[in-house]
Amino acid sequence: MIYEPRTYRTRMARAGLVGFRVVVKETDLWVLAARDCTAEVRAVALQERRQLESYIAAHPGFLEALAPWPEDPLAPPLAREMIAATAKVGVGPMAAVAGALAQRVGRALTPLSGEVIVENGGDIFIQVQEPATIALYAGKSRLSGKVGLKIDPAWGPLGVCTSSGTVGHSLSFGKADAACVLAADAALADAAATALGNRVPDAAAIPLALEWAGTVPDILGAVVIVGEKLGAWGRVELTPLA
Repeated sequence: MIYEPRTYRTRMARAGLVGFRVVVKETDLWVLAARDCTAEVRAVALQERRQLESYIAAHPGFLEALAPWPEDPLAPPLAREMIAATAKVGVGPMAAVAGALAQRVGRALTPLSGEVIVENGGDIFIQVQEPATIALYAGKSRLSGKVGLKIDPAWGPLGVCTSSGTVGHSLSFGKADAACVLAADAALADAAATALGNRVPDAAAIPLALEWAGTVPDILGAVVIVGEKLGAWGRVELTPLA
């Protein structure tokens, strides 16, 4: 695997919050909280990963599935959240793993910090008390890092997740530089971002892809970037970034 430095993290800051990184195997988290909660985050990540790895070992098809996985009340909580989210948008369960794990960590930290932001490979769980702005990273697109999403604290906790057919190692059947989804459930936002990106083979497909996003219950908004083209739907407030 080729390691791609996550340089965008150098721009992730918020007054009053401490930023820290926690890595557990393939899980690479950047967290902003009222204090350094490395020990707490590591404990949650280890527990969630251990349970998920045990489930995958017992159900090997889970890891490679590209279609929704059957509901399983005996699965660990993280896997159940992944299964439920991906069933809503017709993709395999692992399409929701990053958002679901960011959310599990974020929920664990909320009793310890009034504001929490957990970023997991471009998938974000955010709970804030004042407005925030999230930059859209879209690879080589000229719009990358130049457009931000304004986040209203009244929406939170919130998942803001991005899939790409041109950036990173995640599987995508589309060519979107960025397919971003906002939802109250970060697992759903992650799964829907994958499904949205899969529907974008080129810029001409942006309107139909966003029309699809509007049919999915519980999605609050979506943004798609292909090259110099950008489309948005729903509860999305865009702002230019320097």
